[in-house]
Amino acid sequence: MLQGMADGPENLVLQQLRVMRAEIADSHAQLRSEMNALRDEMKSDMHSLRADVASDLLAMQAKNEAEHKATREQVAGLRRAVVEYRSAVLGHGALI
Repeated sequence: MLQGMADGPENLVLQQLRVMRAEIADSHAQLRSEMNALRDEMKSDMHSLRADVASDLLAMQAKNEAEHKATREQVAGLRRAVVEYRSAVLGHGALI
């Protein structure tokens, strides 16, 4: 009878341990699944972010090139104006 009583609680403990092990395994599987989903979402977000950055970079480069061209044109216009002014001043000075 003592042995039968010992088997009862021992079996109950083993049963509870098996239940706990199954619950832990389920939780682990669910956690792994959620981590994989988050990883996939993060990869998708990173690809989207890379595309946005590349697009912004191209737009900035185009704007920079346009501004650089406008600056070069302004410098060329200023250079022409200085040369014309100098020619006009020296030309009049030579006539006087």
